[in-house]
Amino acid sequence: MNDSPAATPSAAETAVVDPRLLEILVCPLTKTSLRYDRERNELVSLAAHLAYPIRDGIPIMLPEEARRIEE
Repeated sequence: MNDSPAATPSAAETAVVDPRLLEILVCPLTKTSLRYDRERNELVSLAAHLAYPIRDGIPIMLPEEARRIEE
């Protein structure tokens, strides 16, 4: 298994996230809405400049697990 952040997510990692869950989740730091990035399988907080990974269909909403983004 490749743990590189640039690696393409596997089929198991790209399990579909329930749209109802996406409607209620917010960034734990800024409490703002999140954008789903299907290509990277992440929930993106533009306000916090963080991308939270989704593993096995479960959003990992821990800031220390998030990837820093430059947008």
